[in-house]
Amino acid sequence: MDFLLGNPFSTPVGQRIEQATSGSLQSEDWALNMEICDIINETDEGPRDSVKAIKKRIIGNKNFREIMLALTVLEACVKNCGHRFHVLVASQEFVEGVLVCSILPKNNPPTALHDRVLSLIQSWADAFRSSPSLVGVVYVYDDLRRRGLEFPMTDLDALSPIHTPNRVRLPTRVKITKRDDMAVVLISPPKPLCCSVICCYAFFPFQVWQNNNCWCR
Repeated sequence: MDFLLGNPFSTPVGQRIEQATSGSLQSEDWALNMEICDIINETDEGPRDSVKAIKKRIIGNKNFREIMLALTVLEACVKNCGHRFHVLVASQEFVEGVLVCSILPKNNPPTALHDRVLSLIQSWADAFRSSPSLVGVVYVYDDLRRRGLEFPMTDLDALSPIHTPNRVRLPTRVKITKRDDMAVVLISPPKPLCCSVICCYAFFPFQVWQNNNCWCR
């Protein structure tokens, strides 16, 4: 019935976004965030359903923690999903109607939320400026700057790049350990792999090893 009434949280991806942005969470649920990205990438309705759910969580919400979690999900999706998602969230309608509206003075947003939204707009404008179908966010960014809005000091070159990595299907047996502040994935591959393989499955570089021996040797 919720689906018939148009509840954005009733869809498969919407249900997960509702869970991933719940104010009861102690911290971000990155496994759930990556599952959301997978649904967006692998289903026809994923991009549009996810944007509807994110909009519902942000617009008119007085729980700023939930909004911050929604921005984390949004940023994760932009960095891990493709053009079908980008074209929806980089539109002028979404950037102005959802992101900019969330930090209007009448909503009395905390500084952390205000700066987070502006940082997202700034980084997307920089990343999408050369993509004709994604310049809605560029227009909003340039317009805000013309109006005198000050954006946070951000080193755009130091930000994680916005790209859509090829999803790598890892073998079933996976063990993640720590090695010199890097997540190291120890796996038993079904076929030889080169030791130079780097997998950007989420946000962090995973260097692939097998007991310190290169598989291609």
